Amino acid sequence: MKVICIFNQKGGVGKTTTNINLCTYLALNGYKVLTIDIDPQGNTTSGFGIDKNKVNKSIYNVLTSDINLNDAMKESELINNLYIVPSKIELAGAEVELINEENRELILKKRIADLNNEFDFIFIDCPPSLGFLTINALTACNSVIIPIQCEFYALEGVGQLLNTINLVKKSLNKSIKVEGVIMSMYDGRTNLSSQVKDEIKKYFKDKVYNTTIPRNIRLAEAPSFGLPIALYDDKCKGAKYYLELSKEFLKRQKE
Repeated sequence: MKVICIFNQKGGVGKTTTNINLCTYLALNGYKVLTIDIDPQGNTTSGFGIDKNKVNKSIYNVLTSDINLNDAMKESELINNLYIVPSKIELAGAEVELINEENRELILKKRIADLNNEFDFIFIDCPPSLGFLTINALTACNSVIIPIQCEFYALEGVGQLLNTINLVKKSLNKSIKVEGVIMSMYDGRTNLSSQVKDEIKKYFKDKVYNTTIPRNIRLAEAPSFGLPIALYDDKCKGAKYYLELSKEFLKRQKE
């Protein structure tokens, strides 16, 4: 069982889009996949068509009470082998509620350990911040996938992001590593996209996936219908590249 965080402290870089579509293609490929939405905005939850108003148990309950992940997870009605632990806005208050809790950074790690290797992959969709929720996720995972937008400011936060991972590595999770870097919202017609990609490759070297995710209207539309791109429009450019990314991801696992 491999636990992977999808993390970047910048918002709008394609974290949730990557989480939803990578999980979907892996599940469609026969792997048993769990995704944990640990972002109070709950975009992964709604992106998989789950009505947050009808959710009784969420990741909030898992972190703040004795409820385990099995009790909170929902089996996808659309995709076999895929399970989701949903999130709700009340999660935003979890940090304050647990302020006096001993070893509060380890709660999610313990809950995942209780699953006893039931899944091939567990993906955690992190919020775009460096607070308690993200630290819990980074402490619980084996590795991190970093989506980076092909834009001028992309490199600005990279140092801080790696600094956070290294701090967690020193004190809470010695085995954490960077799984890979995904270049998202790529526009091959602009010099800027190519330049940013070159800079990121210099920085992360072979950690950068060869598959880049383009800007794509259909990809942007799919979450508002509660569907991953494979079910919304599997012929579009965005679907093609996320399918390629899932193949590249699996190839790297075997290597």
